[in-house]
Amino acid sequence: METRRILMRSLAVVVVITSVIWTTTAEKQKLGKSCCTKVSTTEVTYPIINIRLRPQSPPCLKAVIFETEQGEFCSDPRQEWVKEKVKQFFTKPPTSSISN
Repeated sequence: METRRILMRSLAVVVVITSVIWTTTAEKQKLGKSCCTKVSTTEVTYPIINIRLRPQSPPCLKAVIFETEQGEFCSDPRQEWVKEKVKQFFTKPPTSSISN
């Protein structure tokens, strides 16, 4: 009887540990490279290819992600320069490779 109780407790511990590992691994895969664990207040000066907003979802911080040819930069969305860059990016006239 005692052996059975020890086996059941051991099995319960293994199940808990396995589920924690599985959940942690799945969360890391879901976050991918778009998770900002810190944000910069330094202005991005490289040409911007794309902009994404990352909502806060621990361990990720709320951030504006500027994608450039040099990589992705996590920026503080409260910074005035960030707001201005986002505004400029979305209001710039579309470029066309077709000429008349």
